[in-house]
Amino acid sequence: MAKTNPGRFFEDYHIGQVIAHAVPRTVGEGERALYHALYPARHALYSSDEFARDCGLEGSPLDDLAAFHVVFGKTVPDVSLNAVANLGYAEGRWLKPVFPGDTLRSLSEVIGLKQNSNGKTGVVWVRTRGINQMGETVMDYVRWVMVRKRDIDAPAPETVVPELKKVLAPSDLVIPEGLDFSNYDFTLAGEPHRWGDYEVGETIDHVDGVTVEEAEHMMATRLWQNTAKVHFDLTFRPEGRLIYGGHVISMARALSFNGLANAQMIVGLNGGAHANPCFSGLTIKAWSEVLDKAETSAPGVGAIRLRLVATKGGEPFQLRGEDGKYNKDVLLDLDYWALMPM
Repeated sequence: MAKTNPGRFFEDYHIGQVIAHAVPRTVGEGERALYHALYPARHALYSSDEFARDCGLEGSPLDDLAAFHVVFGKTVPDVSLNAVANLGYAEGRWLKPVFPGDTLRSLSEVIGLKQNSNGKTGVVWVRTRGINQMGETVMDYVRWVMVRKRDIDAPAPETVVPELKKVLAPSDLVIPEGLDFSNYDFTLAGEPHRWGDYEVGETIDHVDGVTVEEAEHMMATRLWQNTAKVHFDLTFRPEGRLIYGGHVISMARALSFNGLANAQMIVGLNGGAHANPCFSGLTIKAWSEVLDKAETSAPGVGAIRLRLVATKGGEPFQLRGEDGKYNKDVLLDLDYWALMPM
């Protein structure tokens, strides 16, 4: 009997299948320190306990994307070990802040299957929940991946493509309990721009860039216990180790501080696409577009919907060509909701 795990292939999934992912992870202050060493992350709410307490929280949470990466990483051995590509995200919600000392585990349900016309691969949709030590769901999201078949002659499953919301409504967003931006300190946060200073349709060039290094992206991917072969093994992908998409997301989010320093908490993920592969040596830059705004019931807190685009040094604000396809310089197109002081 084989003891090693070859990972699941497309024919190993079925609708309604629930996968409890292994290796719970207790996160600590070291997680935050390493995250901030890997990325130029400077949002004040995630850097200072005192700033966070002044905003009504018990202390500084772990960066939202750091918590996302921990939850995501648990799923890789069961969902995407044999993936060709991670295709997209939808209906992502951060439901509770994650604090140092919390223990996270992940649970996924298969909600969609579709074999590709080549008969060699198929698309698998899963809804994943991150759960803390008290059994509370701290986040959930849907993602879909293209997965290889083990046996190309295996019969195709019945096609089920889930209906997913293209955009979360403001009412779908969960505001952290106690969050209050009434006494928000804009000086300590780093920029004076409030929710009301941004207009729908406005675009922001975040100016700065970071060249991706081989060692850093592999360190980050190991930190999240992401075991996908394409990120480590050159014999698996001879053209280069593929940079984990979450590394690109975190880098772009950190770069967006310059112009969006007060977009403090990510609470919703409407959609996302890794438009082109990223390899070491590329310089990541970022720009954002304001897509929508909404008031919330929390004192002094507004919600802002943003498109975050990461590029490999191309001109800002150039997303798609005349053919409707992503420009070759675009690495990431992410649509999310954040909370900002009004």
